[in-house]
Parts: sequence; structure tokens; C-alpha cells
Amino acid sequence: MNKVLMAGTLMLWFVGQSAAAQLNAPSMSCASLKQAVSSAGAAIVSFRSSRVAGPPLYERLVRNSQFCQGDEVTQTRFVPALDTLSCPLPRCVPTDCNDSNGR
Repeated sequence: MNKVLMAGTLMLWFVGQSAAAQLNAPSMSCASLKQAVSSAGAAIVSFRSSRVAGPPLYERLVRNSQFCQGDEVTQTRFVPALDTLSCPLPRCVPTDCNDSNGR
């Protein structure tokens, strides 16, 4: 019974995540990216690392801390946009993200 409950919970979580807006940062100006995240409340944003070549990176960016879990706070994430290499947007991180392990 616990396995069925866990599977159902995971399915609901994935459905909720897929409902979030999905944005491609390099094809949007910083202002339009900020507006889109603000309008949606939270969005999955894809972008390329400016330091390492590889597949796209994905980050859930939010309007403000109201879109974070109870044990999370916002932290600024800089993503490359069409018109800048460092567009500042909030993301949710655990409140203990500044521990000695760097998590």
C-alpha cells in the first residue's frame, strides 16, 4: 500500500512540475525573462553554462519566496539572456544552503 501511495505522490509531483512555464533564456531579453517568470510565478528556465560546454542547464526560477517550500528561501541566480550574460532572477534554495559542505 505504501508503494502505491508513494507512486501516486510522485506522479502528482511530476504533473505539477510539468505544468510550470518553460522558458529558453538565450532567446529572451532579461526584461522579458523577468516579466515571464513574474507573470507565471515560477518557471523552468533553460540556458547554457557560460563556463562549461555541454547540454543545457535547467533551473526553477520564481517571482518571490511565496513560490518556495516552507524550508526554502530565495537566492539570486544569474542566467545568460539574449541581451546580457547575467540576468538576475530568484530561485529557491534550502535555508541551510550556506553550510560548510557548500550545498
